[in-house]
Amino acid sequence: MHKLLLNFQDEKLLRQALTHRSYVNENPGEVHNERLEFLGDALLTFISGEYLYRKYPEFAEDEMTRRRSALVQEKQLAKFAIAVGLDSKMRLGRGAIQDRGFQSPNLLSSTFEAVVGAYYLDRDRNIEAIRPIIEDLFNSVPQMTVEVRSNVDSKNLFQEWVQTNFGTILPNYVTQRCGGLDHAPEYLAKVLVDEQLYGEGRGCGKKGAEKRAAEDALSKLKKQGLI
Repeated sequence: MHKLLLNFQDEKLLRQALTHRSYVNENPGEVHNERLEFLGDALLTFISGEYLYRKYPEFAEDEMTRRRSALVQEKQLAKFAIAVGLDSKMRLGRGAIQDRGFQSPNLLSSTFEAVVGAYYLDRDRNIEAIRPIIEDLFNSVPQMTVEVRSNVDSKNLFQEWVQTNFGTILPNYVTQRCGGLDHAPEYLAKVLVDEQLYGEGRGCGKKGAEKRAAEDALSKLKKQGLI
């Protein structure tokens, strides 16, 4: 068993991190992992940023931003989830299992984020306890893979445009569920800059919806001749 799962002190916290909403709907009394997922996403964003800042002192902000996005994108987090054994431990409802939920990049990445958030809480909110485990996973990603993926990330491209034209202002993604099934929810994302709407997108996961919102924003900018 991977050390990320082996060292949990609070088994209830780990069980919650592994529990998808579809399982809760069939098992009243259980608690799903969405709040832990939110926390884990924030931790991974911070740890990856600090990791790249320290590892690549020669890189400018735009390059580090692209690489950070590559390290924490859905497909890469799903690979991390499989590497630590989450593909066989997620607690899913029957519908999600029938829809091959154990192989779903969206469910795998979300569960990985939740487990990271849970581990942080399990270790008395000590980020130094989770950092070396996450950085070991980052180190396992081939550098070329990071470079290729980073070049096609729409959220990074849009953020670079925003920073070029607005300085320190960053895109703000407002994402909420808009439909779908419990084991396959659909999300709508809107991306705003300085409270102005630039693009919208839908996806089966929050990250997918945000990516499509960025793509929509870039498409509109191209039509306006701004990029």
